[in-house]
Amino acid sequence: MTQLQPTPTADSLPRRFADFATLGDALDYAASGTRGFNFHDPRGTLVRPYPFAEMRTDALDHARRLIARGVAPGDRIAIVAETSAEFAALFFGAVYAGAWPVPLPLPTSFGGKESYVEQLGVQLRSSDPKFLFYPEELSEMGGEAAQRCDVAGLDWHTFAQDAVTDIALPAANSAEICYLQYSSGSTRFPHGVAVTHGALLSNLAAHAHGMHIAQSDRCISWLPWYHDMGLVGCMLSMVANQVSTDYLKTEDFARRPLAWLDMISRNPGTSCSYSPTFGYDICARRIGSQSKVAERFDLSRWRLAGNGADMIRPDVMQSFVNAFADAGFKASAFLPSYGLAEATLAVTLMPPGEGIVVDLVEEQRLSGAPVDPAKPRRYRSIVNCGKACLGMSLEIRDPDGAVLPDREIGKVWTAGPSIMHSYFRDQEATDACLIDGWLDTGDMGYLVDGYLYIVGRAKDMIIINGKNHWPQDIEWAVEQLPGFKSGDIAAFSITTPAGEEAPAVLVQCRTTDEAERRRLRDEIREKVRSITGMNCVIELVPPRTLPRTSSGKLSRAKARNLYLSGEIQPYQLAA
Repeated sequence: MTQLQPTPTADSLPRRFADFATLGDALDYAASGTRGFNFHDPRGTLVRPYPFAEMRTDALDHARRLIARGVAPGDRIAIVAETSAEFAALFFGAVYAGAWPVPLPLPTSFGGKESYVEQLGVQLRSSDPKFLFYPEELSEMGGEAAQRCDVAGLDWHTFAQDAVTDIALPAANSAEICYLQYSSGSTRFPHGVAVTHGALLSNLAAHAHGMHIAQSDRCISWLPWYHDMGLVGCMLSMVANQVSTDYLKTEDFARRPLAWLDMISRNPGTSCSYSPTFGYDICARRIGSQSKVAERFDLSRWRLAGNGADMIRPDVMQSFVNAFADAGFKASAFLPSYGLAEATLAVTLMPPGEGIVVDLVEEQRLSGAPVDPAKPRRYRSIVNCGKACLGMSLEIRDPDGAVLPDREIGKVWTAGPSIMHSYFRDQEATDACLIDGWLDTGDMGYLVDGYLYIVGRAKDMIIINGKNHWPQDIEWAVEQLPGFKSGDIAAFSITTPAGEEAPAVLVQCRTTDEAERRRLRDEIREKVRSITGMNCVIELVPPRTLPRTSSGKLSRAKARNLYLSGEIQPYQLAA
């Protein structure tokens, strides 16, 4: 049996940094070379090389199949975003047909069939697609969601059996919508971010220029393709910048996270690989105190270890360095970034080689309160997220819209060619965040010499008696207690029976002993009081209770809603 060979890292095709008018043009060019995608099994073994040339052929066939089934330019084509050749071909097939692909999430390990069908239904009703495509193994759930929403549902294997007829494809231009991206937090009122070809290609060019993509670079990724960092950063960017990529499915990473590092170790070239903070945390915890790190891994050629999609925690990054330094990992490889789907993806990138840079900020300043010299000075570490990407501009503004000077905390605004066209069919929401070409990101931060520091989401802020508290501060404080980890705690504001606002903290608790639960509750209460100066509502809840977004991040807003509606049932403890 012939051993499968991955698509090559190097190629004689001259590298172009996404300087194309449309995404279809980008694939046309990449297909003239030998690079491509490579899909691996749970142990990181190659199971399917997929050269860009083959992907283009499949995509063009799908485009003609779609048109033969009545798809017209501007129609939405919803596709369950499994990390697979089938999804990639369908996504680009929709683009070639002039339709707008809409990546939808896979089922998660929590929740059940009904919750997944409803999640699909919410985004189907919002995007109003012509078709919903899904893998065969999801035919039952995908078919039910499609039926409920009066959408034609079809597994992609069946669709691929359609005959291909010689149908002319529509011409596209850079000002047209390329795809719809739903944010990972989309729940009751989802926002489909409409991105044009021009905005996408501008952002993808910024990736290549900002990360100094080289001939020896190869991408390794486990990030889901229904999230902007996985789809735009680790799939579309790889096509537009002609980079061979090795993929591990997200669910396989969750079961065997160290397979990700095994794949990086086997790459003979230089590696570029991204992860949210929790991915690095899982690997550092999983390796534990194993003494043979250097024998199993070689991370010396990991050139860019990107970090984004959630708050970057320097303690986790340091733990990863400590765990894998013997395997050759260099702290300077870390590349923090900041972005959001409304800006296509990247807004800022750290210049390669600068690594994690931390600024210490007094907590009183973060809360917006005047600094009281009589109070003990406590500091929080804020990570530098880099400089504005190519073509992008940044401003920090106060609540009245005035631009603030360096080191003053305010709302982060950005402008440039990567900004979204609109929220799909929601002009009111579009007008609320897009003003005179500037995007209100909804995030709080400050600038220092052109570098951006993010301190939190404005909408997550807990405001008690006029004082601001970041939920991350409360959550991090509880995480320092033995037995808790990132994702176990959700902090938010509630109204008490007395009509007062108070912080509530939900904590996933694994012990079954009643006395131990009471002890933990009291310990947590004291820890939170030391941070906030207030008594908080502390509730212990069963493991795997706190809801997450489709990209795996804690959803505080959903946790609050479930708690207030009674769907989250805390353990009942004696006073």
